[in-house]
Amino acid sequence: MRRKSFADFDCSIAQTLEVVGEWWTLLIVRDLFGFKGRNRFEQMQEELGISRNILKERLDGLIEHGVVEKRPYQDNPPRYEYHLTQKGKDLFPVIMALLNWGDKWATGPEGPPVLLHHTTCDHDARAVQVCSHCGEPFTGRTVEGRDAPRVQPRGRLFA
Repeated sequence: MRRKSFADFDCSIAQTLEVVGEWWTLLIVRDLFGFKGRNRFEQMQEELGISRNILKERLDGLIEHGVVEKRPYQDNPPRYEYHLTQKGKDLFPVIMALLNWGDKWATGPEGPPVLLHHTTCDHDARAVQVCSHCGEPFTGRTVEGRDAPRVQPRGRLFA
């Protein structure tokens, strides 16, 4: 059953969900970041345990939206690898935010199943969002949404 479309919503979050909000889509994007080195159809299908038709449908949608590109790696029979475009790579903070939330709220006492190792400083770490102007952390208490100049003023968007 197809969910409601957010195409007519004047909201960046709704527009993002229009592209990546379907079941399985962000897990496919996660795999394409290369955490587990799987970018071929069969590898993704095996890793995710997803049906072939659903995986094909989600990949086709990501290609249509310019998030993923398909590259041939074999001619006979034709076989392809899937790679994130820059638009897809820009989903990295979304994946990290979901990982952080899951590590905090959805894991048991044994802890998270994956540790992130920052190769630049050679330490395990977690991704954090910071202000692009001052570098201080973004939190629900330090950020408020304001209408853009193109929008009729309605007041604060987030409390």
